Amino acid sequence: MSLGFSQHTRGSHHIFSHPDVLELINLQRDGGKAKPYQVRQVRAIILQYKLGADE
Repeated sequence: MSLGFSQHTRGSHHIFSHPDVLELINLQRDGGKAKPYQVRQVRAIILQYKLGADE
C-alpha cells in the first residue's frame, strides 16, 4: 500500500513524498528493516494526515 506516496532513492536513503503532506519521509534500512524511530515518524504522519482512511 503506497497511500499516494512517490519514492526516489539517493544512496541508501529512500525518500517518500506525498502531494498533501508537507514533510518528506526519509528512510534508511537498519539491516532489512526500517529503524524504530522512523516507523514512529511514518505512523505519526499517517495518523496526522488521515492517510488511508478512504481505503
